[in-house]
Amino acid sequence: MARQLNQMQDWARETRLTHGRIVVLTVLMLAVMAGLLYRYFYLQIIQNETFRAQSDRNRIAVRAVAPTRGVIVDREGRLVAENLPSFTLALTPERITDLDGTLDALSELLALTPDNLALFSETRKRTRPLSPVPLKYRLNESERALLAVNKHRFEGVSILSELTRHYPEGPLLGHALGYVGRIGKDDIAPSDTEQYRGITHIGKVGLEAYYEQWLRGELGVSRIETNARGVELEVVDRIEPTPGSQLALHLDVALQRVAAEALGDMRGAVVAIDTRSGGVLAAFSNPGYDPNKFVNGISFGDYALLRDSRDAPLLNRVIQGQYPPASTIKPMLGLAGLNRGVIDVDTLVADPGYYTLPGDDRRYRDWILRIRGTGHADFMNLRDSIAQSCDVYFYELANRLGIDALSDSLYEFGIGSLTGVDLPSEKRGILPSAQWKREAIGSSWYGGETLIVGIGQGYMLATPLQLAVATSAVAMRGTAYKPQLVASIAGEVVIPEPLLSVSAPTEYWDEIVAGMVDTIFAPRGTAAGMRRGLDYTVAGKTGTAQVVGIAQDATYDEESLSEYQRNHGWFIAFAPVESPEIAIAVLTENSGGGSSAYPVARSMLDYWMTRHES
Repeated sequence: MARQLNQMQDWARETRLTHGRIVVLTVLMLAVMAGLLYRYFYLQIIQNETFRAQSDRNRIAVRAVAPTRGVIVDREGRLVAENLPSFTLALTPERITDLDGTLDALSELLALTPDNLALFSETRKRTRPLSPVPLKYRLNESERALLAVNKHRFEGVSILSELTRHYPEGPLLGHALGYVGRIGKDDIAPSDTEQYRGITHIGKVGLEAYYEQWLRGELGVSRIETNARGVELEVVDRIEPTPGSQLALHLDVALQRVAAEALGDMRGAVVAIDTRSGGVLAAFSNPGYDPNKFVNGISFGDYALLRDSRDAPLLNRVIQGQYPPASTIKPMLGLAGLNRGVIDVDTLVADPGYYTLPGDDRRYRDWILRIRGTGHADFMNLRDSIAQSCDVYFYELANRLGIDALSDSLYEFGIGSLTGVDLPSEKRGILPSAQWKREAIGSSWYGGETLIVGIGQGYMLATPLQLAVATSAVAMRGTAYKPQLVASIAGEVVIPEPLLSVSAPTEYWDEIVAGMVDTIFAPRGTAAGMRRGLDYTVAGKTGTAQVVGIAQDATYDEESLSEYQRNHGWFIAFAPVESPEIAIAVLTENSGGGSSAYPVARSMLDYWMTRHES
């Protein structure tokens, strides 16, 4: 049997088959080894840089480094917007297992307010993943100590050291400077998102908003090594950010303080302009607000008080308050009458204390009628009419000019036009005309309305800044520059830009200015109470703007009116007359009249004219 099996077995064939299998296996093994070697070579040599970069991205965190915001100084170099060191409690939600529990524990430890939690929730929606979200700003030393002792309890909680915007003058410069606030979803365009990566605050209003692109600076970049848990180990390299530019202002903090103290508790606005450059020396609106409260999020309660107040503290009256300019426009209208030949310097107008249009028995009263029972004098000329603010004279002048010529003349002085000041949200007021009324109201113009506009009432509205610019144009005999708060950016001077150019013969300007000088220095001038102790020359004009209409046969009785129905007071002025340096416009809301406004201007002029005396 064994012999038969042995004869059936083909040893040569089996040997060849075995050798073939060995060869195939060897080739396959070599191929696999070659593939592995090639893959190893490909990964380690050819793709080395690619995978090294991917590895670094897992190990190296790239952080945007926010620039330091540019500071703002006044004309004397005093800091009015600065950056102070501050400590912020921040949470990284992705690294916290129980976020609600952590917030509850921190609330108990630090007595967090509902506002803190609400703002945290809102900010979290706009924050990139794995980025710290601020919970509480400006931690004090005691709070930082509590967090240090309890650090082991709070995973993903950190204390960030940063610079926070601060306004040392508080409400004094609130409207002029504005404020920065945390970036909201509507504050930046999608195209600007990368520019603000790592930046938490943006200019919201005022100069902070207008000059945002200069104050912001440019981002830097920091590459930080982290471990597998995302804990930062060390800074690998860093490209420093470019700080924002410093703004130097024309504005004088001391003059601003004088304006605020002189205005006191009265609602109103004060503007002072350098007639030689258009530089805004003072811009105060009262009441105001403390911009520091807005920097890291004002509480809902505090904001509601500001928003709902009848006194409108959030309104910048300097550029947004629109009021009838009243008699402050009389010098400009007087010049228009001379320029257009409807009057001359010797033109006399009868003044019985009221004015009537031909064929109309309605009496347009002069303010003096209720005091004297008659007019200022039997006949009034232009100079005395400016000084004594004779309404009858300007009723007649307005009637001779007509509404369209009147409107065109005031337009030359910037009434009803934006001044272009470097602040956002400026209002243009209203300069009425026949066409304006047709378009805005849909009715025809009446002759009586021309008379009312001739004394700065009716539909006409102007801002305090507009009247300051117009006053500057009178002071400089027809030339005024665009008002500008910022004098230089990063040391580069902002060149004054001409705004108004009003042409008139020298003798016409002389007559107008003489009437404004008499307003203060003549015995019957409406601001004669201002002249006591003056040792410099001043030209000015008072104004009393009605808030509510008075019936033809009725008498204005201030005591019978509520506070908010009483007349506004105006005063415009420039000094010194022979070589003007400063033009001022003062508005006092519901104060009764111009006699409440010129003491404010006097305080400011006294400071300005004596500021260099030892």
